[in-house]
Amino acid sequence: MRVDLFDFELPNERIALRPARPRDAARMLLVRGGEPLADRHVRDLPDLLQPGDVLVFNDTRVIPAQLEGRRGEAKIGATLHKRVDLRRWQAFIRNAKRLRLGEVAEFGGGVTAVAEERLADGSFILFFEGEEPVEVLLERAGTMPLPPYIAGKRETDAQDREDYQTMFAKEDGAVAAPTAALHFTDRLMASLAERGIATETLTLHVGAGTFLPVKADDTDDHQMHSEWGRIEQDTADRLNAARAKGGRIIAVGTTSLRLLESATGADKVIRPFAGDTDIFITPGYTFNAIDGLMTNFHLPKSTLFMLVSALMGRERMQQAYAHAIAEEYRFYSYGDSSLLLP
Repeated sequence: MRVDLFDFELPNERIALRPARPRDAARMLLVRGGEPLADRHVRDLPDLLQPGDVLVFNDTRVIPAQLEGRRGEAKIGATLHKRVDLRRWQAFIRNAKRLRLGEVAEFGGGVTAVAEERLADGSFILFFEGEEPVEVLLERAGTMPLPPYIAGKRETDAQDREDYQTMFAKEDGAVAAPTAALHFTDRLMASLAERGIATETLTLHVGAGTFLPVKADDTDDHQMHSEWGRIEQDTADRLNAARAKGGRIIAVGTTSLRLLESATGADKVIRPFAGDTDIFITPGYTFNAIDGLMTNFHLPKSTLFMLVSALMGRERMQQAYAHAIAEEYRFYSYGDSSLLLP
């Protein structure tokens, strides 16, 4: 499909630079089948779901994966994308022409990395020197990797260490937050449990590729970056059992959705999963694992807007986004939410 079919105009002032407080006070647009669009709030979620439904969260934890440093006299920046092994990370490099293979980048605080390999997509494999765990080095030298549309408008600060992390964050490895889950609070989780709505977690380490624009003119020519994920056997068993009893599987965020779909065949059975996925969901895709999605509002012509268009229909989502813009919803990572129920 032509990528420009997924374009829309978004006023700059609709981009949220800070999250709602409290988190569950964010607005939420309900898009359900052929019903009229409904303006709600995230705290209304228990009333919009049914007992027996299951919300599936991503428990990845964002690491301080943005590094600023030098190679000699030249300034460079590195955004880590995906772990290769204990000391190596794939990274996207800013001012990459100043970094050659075998050279050492210095990121401050005694943190150094060797450019070992350059990949076909232009990214580098960085080997972090020393004996301290890379996670310790990143805590010392790194900052939270806020999306470009936020970082370009203000400096990253100490508040982002808390704001850009979900309450489910447990497994270190993401360089972008699964932002749909930023809206959840202990109060909301208690209300969901009281309503009889179950919750499960999986792990997908979101990579920096999520920030990259689609440069191709046709979706067939776009190459997704792979990300590592895991679904445990007992989690898969509980999800299959819930569905067998009539419960709906509602993915919280496109990361949870993509991993669930990667682990599920045409027989609709969710299986355990551990490995990389580069699944790219566009209109025409048949969903096998999920029955709904809670997600924030996405960038024009992005793979994620294509995904929600695959779930609900492109014209329907264009209509929903036009409504959200007119009603002054807040967009992107720190913005408001939507609940999509086909």
